[in-house]
Amino acid sequence: MADADPWTMLLRAPRARDAFLLRVVMGGPWSLLVADEAPLTVMGQLQGNAWFAVEGGEPTLLHPGDVVLVRAPVHYRVASDPSVQPSMTIGPDQSCTGADGRELADALAQGVRTWGNDPAGADRLIVGTYRSDTQASRLLLGALPPALVVPAAAPELIGLLNRELAADADAGVLDRLLDLVLIDAVRTARAQLTSGAGGPVGVALRAIHSAPAQPWTVGSLAARAGVSRSALAARFRHEVGDTPSAYLTHWRLALAADLLLDTDATLDSIAARVGYGSPFSLSAAFSRRFGVSPRAFRTRGQAEGRGADLAG
Repeated sequence: MADADPWTMLLRAPRARDAFLLRVVMGGPWSLLVADEAPLTVMGQLQGNAWFAVEGGEPTLLHPGDVVLVRAPVHYRVASDPSVQPSMTIGPDQSCTGADGRELADALAQGVRTWGNDPAGADRLIVGTYRSDTQASRLLLGALPPALVVPAAAPELIGLLNRELAADADAGVLDRLLDLVLIDAVRTARAQLTSGAGGPVGVALRAIHSAPAQPWTVGSLAARAGVSRSALAARFRHEVGDTPSAYLTHWRLALAADLLLDTDATLDSIAARVGYGSPFSLSAAFSRRFGVSPRAFRTRGQAEGRGADLAG
């Protein structure tokens, strides 16, 4: 269990149900501020380019086939150019307001599951949101950084999803395609993050994955990788989207959740295996991350079956 990859073992049953799915077509200078705080948003670049940036973060240029995963409560911008100020804000329940506060959702509707400022716009994206954390899988959300850009993640699947959206396919078909885009993006991210065998981030990730119970610090991980603390911290956040300490916590709690569902190990034993000094400290951290105690999490998993908890 300790050397398994958390994202791989957690991708067992994401199950979108009537997910919000839309093709976005934009032309000319444009910029959107997205503050809907959906549990998980999957955004795929279909055509043209766009710049993505978490509020306060550095922008990243998106190319066709790239996928962005964003989990609540992150707010972010998507724009034709980082210098363009947002003219529209996407809020809860996919409301859309202009800079003057006017509701724009209906005015910018462009036909079947399509929305934007120009039906012939060169910049096109697919946006899908999971409406609850159980549909996306609480375990998966616990392992993901707040925002993750995955280059060349799922170009074929994004194209297929686009065609099915244009054909106004059945919601069940669209939900499963969204799940496939998510799964493919996470698998691609995992491969990209661990492929650089000589890089300091790859060294740090392998150390965390192989020995989660070790009392890792940024300093000890940096020493293992042969770089300074500041260099590792900066590169880790750039490549993984989170700090080493936060990623270590995500990984430990994801492993703990898997052990609760797949074994009958005691909480004391699980705490020791994933790097917590006591079952009490593990229980407190687990409850903060997943919104339920380890005991309740295991009980529900036993009552409904492992897949039921992941699927909601």
